[in-house]
Amino acid sequence: MKNHERMANFALAGLALAPLVVKIDPNLNVVLTASLTVYVGCYRSVKATPPSETMSNEHAMRFPLVGSAMLLSLFLLFKFLSKDLVNAVLTSYFFVLGIAALSATLLPAIARFLPKPWNDNLIIWRFPYIRSLEVEFTKSQIIAAIPGTFFCAWYATKKHWLANNILGLAFCIQGIEMLSLGSFKTGAILLSGLFVYDIFWVFFTPVMVSVAKSFDAPIKLLFPTLDSARPFSMLGLGDIVIPGIFVALALRYDVSRGKESGYFRSAFLGYIVGLVLTIFVMNWFQAAQPALLYIVPAVTGFLAAHCLWNGEVKHLLEFDESKTTSSEETDADSNKKEE
Repeated sequence: MKNHERMANFALAGLALAPLVVKIDPNLNVVLTASLTVYVGCYRSVKATPPSETMSNEHAMRFPLVGSAMLLSLFLLFKFLSKDLVNAVLTSYFFVLGIAALSATLLPAIARFLPKPWNDNLIIWRFPYIRSLEVEFTKSQIIAAIPGTFFCAWYATKKHWLANNILGLAFCIQGIEMLSLGSFKTGAILLSGLFVYDIFWVFFTPVMVSVAKSFDAPIKLLFPTLDSARPFSMLGLGDIVIPGIFVALALRYDVSRGKESGYFRSAFLGYIVGLVLTIFVMNWFQAAQPALLYIVPAVTGFLAAHCLWNGEVKHLLEFDESKTTSSEETDADSNKKEE
């Protein structure tokens, strides 16, 4: 881990805890927290071996439709069933999911201090009555799961905003780190679809805002305010993860070329500008805004402008992580044969 990555991790942790001791402007907190989360997730997505599975164009086209179906289903559940019952079921689900996400987020930091066999040797546990089902884990993962279990138990019992945010940040970092768009074409399809999705469900229906307020689970970050009538500002995790995986692709594209072309910086700057614009419009109209309405054009626009300036549009659009992986493996095999 490089110094700038380590500093970003410490800054994000400090910013998450800061509202406990000092008053921070919620608008500034939103921008800094979301930006640092994207930055940390992007650099964690850069690995020695590129992702083996990437999103296809068909999956990207289908994603907004699946998201709409899930959103509408949640809206109907909250409308026709007890909100406490729905949230109790969802809390149980996110309890297990949260342990996995938080332990995976903490694992790289914890593994450095543990014996190497604890990191490498797999333990295989088979289900008692279904022997075909098995779970693989290491001793290091068990150790990393301890603080994850603590935070999930704290969240489940107290629903404290800090526990919510710790889990939310873990979900965001893991999402950006693990999800791969594969190509900028797929990324453009996904962002365009979710751009329309966000506008429709926020501006033309009460569904998105209603679910966000009713859904008592770490699917949003909460930022304390000084307003007793509105104690928290909110930012959905999707407004971090969805643009974040596109920005992460730009970083991996820079890394794959082995030179500082700066497309990551352009996309990252676009994300910050889009987020600031979202907050400005929200405060101006004093109404909820679909963040992707501003973030998607800013991220893609900044990247496109940089690409056009460099005259590398064709090369960027032809980039495909899966093909890059295959070509790198072929080159490595040929080099071994020559040796």
